[in-house]
Formats: sequence, structure tokens, C-alpha cells
Amino acid sequence: MTTDQIKNESIELLKQLIATPSFSGDESSAADIMAGFLASKGYKVNRKGNNVWVHSPQPSEGKKVILLNSHFDTVKPASGYTRDPFNAEVADGKLYGLGSNDAGGPLVSLLSAFRILAATEQPYHLIYAATAEEEVSGRNGVESILEDMGRVDFAIVGEPTKMQMAVAEKGLMVLDCTAHGQSGLAAREEGVNALYKALTDIEWFRTYQFPRVSAMLGPVKMSVTQINCGTQHNVVPDKCQFVVDVRVNECYTNAELLEIIRTKVGCTVEARSTRVNSSSIAATHPFVMRGTAEGIISYGSPTTSDQALMPFTTIKMGPGDSARSHTADEFIYIDELWQAPDTYVKLLDGLAI
Repeated sequence: MTTDQIKNESIELLKQLIATPSFSGDESSAADIMAGFLASKGYKVNRKGNNVWVHSPQPSEGKKVILLNSHFDTVKPASGYTRDPFNAEVADGKLYGLGSNDAGGPLVSLLSAFRILAATEQPYHLIYAATAEEEVSGRNGVESILEDMGRVDFAIVGEPTKMQMAVAEKGLMVLDCTAHGQSGLAAREEGVNALYKALTDIEWFRTYQFPRVSAMLGPVKMSVTQINCGTQHNVVPDKCQFVVDVRVNECYTNAELLEIIRTKVGCTVEARSTRVNSSSIAATHPFVMRGTAEGIISYGSPTTSDQALMPFTTIKMGPGDSARSHTADEFIYIDELWQAPDTYVKLLDGLAI
């Protein structure tokens, strides 16, 4: 089968996925499609929950392992859609539909690259994985199959980056903070106002600058995004709760940052999770060096992806544009789907890691 035929089959597969609702946590139909397609191409399909993966049929003994991974789950359609989000419509060189850009385009482009590369022996063993629950950082997504896949030395995580190399990615930590006071009548000098105590801590979150600043990702960013306080107008509140969104650079782990924050504020601080860590790859990594030699731009990504859950070296790279993700009338250019597999293959063919 020619490279062009492989690309055309991938584009047709993406159209089928667009027509199949696959919201995070409810992706079984899309997983069926992926498993069926891979089986029809002669691969031995592995499946766990709604995650599907295959190995290259070439000899693997003694080789390092490269994983090509992207997700097929989507968010729900934005309210402003003027087109049917589940109709894979091609118009003006664009393929429209929910999930076309995030991350259907990267998903099928990596699949094309896998099929092309797996047809000949490489100096590495290759795995392709199509996974679930990325949009909600779910525990039943790629995280749940890492042990089943075995050792991985390097992974490309397919997300819309305009085929630039996202060599660093910020982590995410959501904090639930509670300031405690003592209730009393507002008309008298009674109680300890928890809201006033919270304001002191909120001002700290607004102004504090962590000393370690990343050359690629910049400083840690903290934003107070929600607040809940008080029961009625004439009662001094004894509790004030607020939420902080923390975007973490690669200079800190989430657990380390959480402990620092707890020493700086008076409120109680609980992290909803510390698992979505930041990540980075060295400029001297063979894949990055090959990409740089090809003139591909490197940058630091402010958005999170499944690479935050991977305990091995990763890079984020794929066709499409992050600015189109989760927007009404989402689309990806057909040319992007046509060119991305060639770029992946150029960077991976014969690569020694």
C-alpha cells in the first residue's frame, strides 16, 4: 500500500470518528472503531477499557521503545456551532467536526506514521496507542495502560501544535483553600471574619512570585478563580472557601509546590490532585535535534495533555492549532492531515534514541 493510500484511509477513519460521539468517559463506540480498523490492517489489537494499542510486527528484542499516542475523546460541542458537530463535512480545504482538531488530526496522522514506519525494521520498537479520557485527565485513559504496554523510552503525544515541537508543558494543580474564623452578629464587634482572613491569603496568591523561572515556560502562575463565603447579610462568616488554579513549570513538582504554598498562607490548602505534573525534554535529545535541523520551531506549552501522566521522556507535537480546540465549528485543514505523517516519518525514520 502506498503512503498516499495510507493517508487517505486515515482521513476516512477520522470522518468516521467525527460522526461517532465520544465524550470523555463514554468512548466505547469510538474505541470499537479504532480496534476494528487496526485489526483490519492485520495488527494484533490490545484493548483495556476504551484504550486501544498495537505493536509493530517487526522484531523488538533488545530495542528501545517509542510510543505514538493521541486521544479520541472529545469535550461536548460549544454552544455556538452553526454546523452539525457530528457531520464530517469538507469545505474550502477544511474538515469540520467535533474532535477534528483536538485531537482527531494528530490521532490519525500518528497512525499513518506508525503504519509507514512499521512496514520496515527500525532501530527501535514502535507502539501506537489511541486512548480515552484525556479531556478530563481521567484515570481510565492512558495512565491505566502504561504498565500493560511495558517499558517506553520516548513518546510523541499527538496534540494540535501546528507541527511545532512543544518541548515543555506546564503542569496543573487545583487547590481548595479554606480560611476559618468565628461567627457572630455583624451589628456588634463579634466574631472573626473568615472573609477578611481569606483576603490576606488571596492577595498572597495574586502577588507571590516563585523564584525558579523556566526559560521555556516562564514563572509558576497562580489564579484565584472561585470564592464562596457567608450565609446571610447580618452574620460574620466563620468560613471562606476559594479555589486556586496553579500552572506549574518544570522547575517544581506539584507535591513540592503544594508544601511551599502551605507554609506561606494561613488557610488550609488541599490539592484535588498532584498527578498532572509539568514535563520537558532536553534540547540534546536526538528527536529534538533532528527536528531543529529541519527548521521546526520549539516552544513551551501552557496547556496540559496526557504527557503529564507519563513517567518517561515525551514531546508534544501534532497537526492543527490549539487555538481551534473546543471552539464552535472546529476544523482541521486537509493539507495539515496530508503533511503531518510525512513530517513524523522524516523525524523518526532510522532515529537512534
